[in-house]
Amino acid sequence: MPKYYSTKEIILRAIWAVVEPVFFRLSPRLFYSWRNMILRLMGAKLGKNVRVFPTTKITFPWLLTTGDNVVISWNVRVYNLGTITIGSGTVVSQHAHLCGGTHDHRSPDFTLLRTGLTIGSKCWIAADAFVGPGVVIGDRAIVGARAVVVHNVEPRTIVAGNPAKVVGNISDN
Repeated sequence: MPKYYSTKEIILRAIWAVVEPVFFRLSPRLFYSWRNMILRLMGAKLGKNVRVFPTTKITFPWLLTTGDNVVISWNVRVYNLGTITIGSGTVVSQHAHLCGGTHDHRSPDFTLLRTGLTIGSKCWIAADAFVGPGVVIGDRAIVGARAVVVHNVEPRTIVAGNPAKVVGNISDN
């Protein structure tokens, strides 16, 4: 059976399993600096003025990187088996799911793939949206509510639906 996690990651997972429910999730909503400190202690690379809400579920903080002025709202699922990068000025709305891992369906044992994903700067990932493994969302793109994104999204593009399709573009205005 393949080994997916290093010894260091196994230890970090055990620590996070204690820290997350007690010190992260139970913190008051406006304690963004407190949660950022915890995430940074766990290895996250966060920019300035990042606001992560207490009900956000982050699988592996050490595989999260953000720019400045990022918002990760209520009940967002950051399933970051691989590195998830979120650019500056991006908003990830409530109940969105950022899925940075999958399984190889061609493999007899469904080998785990730790793909990660990338969201550019000044993007909006709307409520209940799903961004799939390995996807790259270009700068200033918008992913509509409940969209399912399984392919890359070009910069300044608006996508919506399941599967997500281009429904508009962002002008310079």
